Amino acid sequence: MNVAVGVDIGGTSCRAMAVSPNGTVVGRGAAGGGNPNSHPTEVAAARVAAAIADAVPDGTTVVACLLGMAGASKLTDPAVVEVFHAALRGVGVTCQMDVVSDAEVAFASATAAPDGTVIIGGTGSVAVRILDHRMASQHGGWGWLLGDEGSAYWIGRQAVRSTLRLLEGTDEAGPLAVAVLTEVLGSAEPTDTGWRKRAFSQLITAANAEPPVRLARYASLVSTHVGDPMADAIVHDAAAMLATHAQTARVPGETTPIVLAGSVIGPDSPVGLALRKELSHETEVLFAPDGALGAAWLAALTVWGPNAPRPSVDARVP
Repeated sequence: MNVAVGVDIGGTSCRAMAVSPNGTVVGRGAAGGGNPNSHPTEVAAARVAAAIADAVPDGTTVVACLLGMAGASKLTDPAVVEVFHAALRGVGVTCQMDVVSDAEVAFASATAAPDGTVIIGGTGSVAVRILDHRMASQHGGWGWLLGDEGSAYWIGRQAVRSTLRLLEGTDEAGPLAVAVLTEVLGSAEPTDTGWRKRAFSQLITAANAEPPVRLARYASLVSTHVGDPMADAIVHDAAAMLATHAQTARVPGETTPIVLAGSVIGPDSPVGLALRKELSHETEVLFAPDGALGAAWLAALTVWGPNAPRPSVDARVP
């Protein structure tokens, strides 16, 4: 039997799925982080190969292999490509290796539509226009220094900035500010008249002592403390910025699907709920359920053509 294999590659894990020509899921595999932007190339390639080996049943031939990951341009380096090819040959995969962005596999995991928009909200953020299953253009995705509006980094930074503004004044700290101060200082209890000034200085010092992207860790405090006006304002602004990204990536009057992907804008996350409300009057808004499914279907399309059956979201390995 011939199979197509897709791999959703992340910095902390990678997941593979193998499908048959009729769209049946015949195997799944998983391994540690396989993104060569985050790990040594040899380590990343070995993990991707291990996930594929787990997914491919004995006695089958892989006729299409597609990898989806953030920072896919890393795999335009011939030296990196050769390391991956060698690792895949080691598990019996000798066919062409296609590489696409994580946005493309996220979109394909949520809808069979060939065109639309995907918004990724994780540590960073980007909106991508999809045409015929492939990325046509993007808005955002500039990284923490230049952009990433509405991302976990941006939300965490806003939580710290809002706490600093509060400390500059005389208002009592609300639940979110207390949580930020407790996270950084161990306590948010005033001890004397100079406490506010010391807390202000210590918070600035602590934030600047870490790599900037570490501000993303405060994003979870915003989600936890929804109901606090400070947290609610950050959620509202994040959703509005991400909605603007999506609208900028689309043409006026477009009704193609919008797919949301990433931990910050998941189905139950405050920002995801707010963003869906912002966009649902324009078109259908979906959430990406399984990047491996999207990658496997895109792999199938490359070898079996545009009518290759799309695996079911509910597909389970027999």
